[in-house]
Amino acid sequence: MASDAVIEFTQDNFESEVLNADGPVLVDFWAPWCGPCRAIAPMIDQLAAENQSAKIGKLNIDDAPDVAQRFGITGIPTLLLFKNGEVEHSFRGGNTTKSALQDAINASV
Repeated sequence: MASDAVIEFTQDNFESEVLNADGPVLVDFWAPWCGPCRAIAPMIDQLAAENQSAKIGKLNIDDAPDVAQRFGITGIPTLLLFKNGEVEHSFRGGNTTKSALQDAINASV
């Protein structure tokens, strides 16, 4: 079960919630059928609960293929950290560590 702190990004809210956000935004590009995506979900939940200075959420690529294509998502999980509407950091694959994500968030605040 996803944490209440994790935002569900969609095709409709991506621009307002991510690209026009005031602070850093970590987006987990995922799909429900992706095993590695499900494996890192608890880590994303923890990051969302522990970070008040950044938005953290998920975008289901099956529901928002145009957004995934726009940012060149060719494999999942892919996590992109946005700041001021631009990608600051990217993490690909299920081996991404919580500390690497936290360090990137801290550097973007």
